[in-house]
Amino acid sequence: MAQAPGSPDEPGRQMSLPGESGEGVSPAIQALETYKKKDPSKVIVRFKAVGNAPIMKQNFYKITAANRFQAVIQFLRKELAWKAGDPLFTYINLAFSPAPDDTVSNLYKSFATDGHLIVNYSTTAAWG
Repeated sequence: MAQAPGSPDEPGRQMSLPGESGEGVSPAIQALETYKKKDPSKVIVRFKAVGNAPIMKQNFYKITAANRFQAVIQFLRKELAWKAGDPLFTYINLAFSPAPDDTVSNLYKSFATDGHLIVNYSTTAAWG
């Protein structure tokens, strides 16, 4: 069966993506490379107990800004010696509970107070 000229299955034909002609590729590649780089900077996180949650002996820690908030939750569980099934609720600035996939850097840039990211933790739901 003969193939129509210009069909995608035609031998020797190459497909090109938009911008592959050499124009506009550089900014897109630069943006991707910037996104892939890990931010080596550190953010000071201050943990504050709410309600009947145990108070930590040390409540200031430096955490890598590129980490997801999930890493902060895991770190807090480890410091408090809590099991995976034990309830733990975390809040930023006594206001909201961040998504585990938010980055510490984004939370810090948006909600830092006096150069610290304040993370409140509780054993029961305290706020919305």
